[in-house]
Amino acid sequence: MIGKRSKAIPEKGGSVLGSITIAWETQFKEGNVMWKVPRLIRLNDNIVVREDETAVFYRDGKVLTYFDQPNRYALTDFNAPVVQGLLKFFTGVQQQAEVYYIQRRFLDGKFGSPEPYQFTDPTFGVVSLKVYGEYRWRIANPENFINQFVGTFNLETSDQVEGRMRDQMVILVYNALGMMKDKGLKVTDIPANLLNIEQVVLANAPAQFQQYGVEINKISGLNISLPDDVQQAVDKRSEMSVLGVNYLQLQAGQAMVDAAKNPTGVAGAGAGIGIGLGAGAGMGYAMGGQMMGNMGAGFQQQSRSCPKCGSIIPANASFCPNCGAQLQAQQSASMIKCPKCGTESPAGTKFCPNCGTSLVQQMVKCASCGHESPAGTKFCPNCGKPL
Repeated sequence: MIGKRSKAIPEKGGSVLGSITIAWETQFKEGNVMWKVPRLIRLNDNIVVREDETAVFYRDGKVLTYFDQPNRYALTDFNAPVVQGLLKFFTGVQQQAEVYYIQRRFLDGKFGSPEPYQFTDPTFGVVSLKVYGEYRWRIANPENFINQFVGTFNLETSDQVEGRMRDQMVILVYNALGMMKDKGLKVTDIPANLLNIEQVVLANAPAQFQQYGVEINKISGLNISLPDDVQQAVDKRSEMSVLGVNYLQLQAGQAMVDAAKNPTGVAGAGAGIGIGLGAGAGMGYAMGGQMMGNMGAGFQQQSRSCPKCGSIIPANASFCPNCGAQLQAQQSASMIKCPKCGTESPAGTKFCPNCGTSLVQQMVKCASCGHESPAGTKFCPNCGKPL
């Protein structure tokens, strides 16, 4: 409490109406931005002002004057607006003349959002974000500071002032997020743009705080935490980028690593050997990537993409099941046709899966040069002799 941060020393000799010397002791300044003298100012009171503080005279809702030079000041002028004892004696009206001490050095503060900020993202929808950070500030205009915080907001403690400052800092961060979202910022882009957000907040701080007589000098340690599910998605995307794999390959590699941790499974035994040899999780991802690559090759042989909508569809489909576009049959150069029933089979198949006819092509040798050619060839493609 500000009222407890005080030291008042009675004057020795020549004291008028119980006047005292007032000073803000150093041990009471740590962590406090201002201190209110715990009693009204009287005639001939003395105040001590040091280099890192300003003394502000305040009465009836406004600042009368302030001292920002280090010195000892005696309030002895009968015409000064801070004199209240004699006015009450002669007129019966007691003027509420008070003194506030405020810090002049830079102070460090922290801020955080009491409630999550609702960020609308095109991919994840409405995402709840929590904001934390630190800032450095000082009182640049003592008159505005006292008039606003003491007069307008009726705040008298450092905790109350810092609470108001924290609220304003959170509002500035919210505004910065809104401005950058309008320019295309996505929730997954926030971690990589924290420094940019800090700069936007710092650039907009003067318009927000000058009216309070406050200067924001630095924003640091900004942390905008994502929900767990969104953070996991961001981490997976980063992991795939580093490993150079797609989502299916990443999942297959993770399955290999998980299997290696299971000592009872066959896969666990094999992967355990790899780990024992120092292969570790990297081998799991490599094997998973190779397996998924082989699976992907087989999948590509049996499927193709629709030329209209890009959907993956079966290779022999006549119409796209997604958009209904009519498709032309896709012939694969790696397919061979059975000479008996016409069934197509992958190249290298020895017997027709439909009728059992041998698909191994008969070869004949040229009597002149010995070159082999498919049965039915009339002339040797090597020497031109009749076969």
